[in-house]
Amino acid sequence: MSDDRIIVGTISGSFGVHGDVRLKSFCADPEALADYTPLTRADGTEIMTIVIKGQTKGALIARVDGITTKEEADGLRGMDLFARRDQLPSLPDDEFYHTDLVGLMAFDTGGEKLGRIKAVQTNGAEDLLEIISPLDKDTVLVPFTKVIVPTVDLAAGRIVIDPPGGLFSED
Repeated sequence: MSDDRIIVGTISGSFGVHGDVRLKSFCADPEALADYTPLTRADGTEIMTIVIKGQTKGALIARVDGITTKEEADGLRGMDLFARRDQLPSLPDDEFYHTDLVGLMAFDTGGEKLGRIKAVQTNGAEDLLEIISPLDKDTVLVPFTKVIVPTVDLAAGRIVIDPPGGLFSED
């Protein structure tokens, strides 16, 4: 995938029988997803129009151009939607798009390598960095707070973590 595209949502299935879809939005304002059209589906197809019709538990209800039946909507379940980076708002210095954090190397405050960021998980209260530890090949979830992650250096491809005791395996 190109670095100029950022995932902004996922089609999570159909809603009703007339081709409406359930959309899981990854935007700070969930309905802003429709403002970033045209979007590109993971299969390369462009979506020119999304009309938000309402909300259901954990998802938006929307009409997406090109989808007219329940079967078409169900066939797109799990399809990621991408916006071009230049369509999205610029972020303040202390905010990051999740896609920019994935793949960064994580070091502790003493310079020891802790692992690589595999994913950023959002649980509602705070984001968690999922880090693959090179020592035991397990993943470690680290709260993504300013206290625990004081430095994010996108240009250098690294973050610095001051982890609570016992979070990472000791040598």
